[in-house]
Amino acid sequence: MRVIDPALLILRDLGGPAITALARQYLVAIALQESGPALRARYQHSPATTPGPARGFWQFEQGGGTAGVLNHAACRTLANLLCEHCIVVPARAAVWRALEGHDVLAVGFARLLLWSDPRALATTESGAWEYYLRNWAPGKPHPSVWPRNWRTAAAAVQAADIIEEAEAPAASGDFEDRLARIEAKLDRLLGGSE
Repeated sequence: MRVIDPALLILRDLGGPAITALARQYLVAIALQESGPALRARYQHSPATTPGPARGFWQFEQGGGTAGVLNHAACRTLANLLCEHCIVVPARAAVWRALEGHDVLAVGFARLLLWSDPRALATTESGAWEYYLRNWAPGKPHPSVWPRNWRTAAAAVQAADIIEEAEAPAASGDFEDRLARIEAKLDRLLGGSE
């Protein structure tokens, strides 16, 4: 969430979509699906001396997701604004190459690809899987790992929210209420009962 949340703030401030827990969950789940559980693959076939055609944790190809986000009517203006913010020329080859090492740009393009779909983000694991297939069109989809990635992403978002609430400055007299909310969230996250 250290990379995703700041990038989503930038995108929102440029006029992009609202930041939601569900969108954050999609981004984490898809990054895990595309780059593996250690999130080491910034390019396809990583590590290798000759990288494959996909770049960034979300594995965008030059003629696929990269071109799609740059050209789609729903997001091309935001894509150009994001490129300007990231000091990247808003051209397919330049963006595609930058996605490998520019995490803000990669998060932004992944979120814009989700946003370009006219359908609302699905809230179920199976619905999210279909959403992912429709928008990423993976060559090797690996459906057996999606359930784990979806659950891991949900836990990561919940944990990040708990940490954010715990670190937020407390208003006078708010400490006991905040502590109770944090304890309840932790209990739910760890599988306890409320």
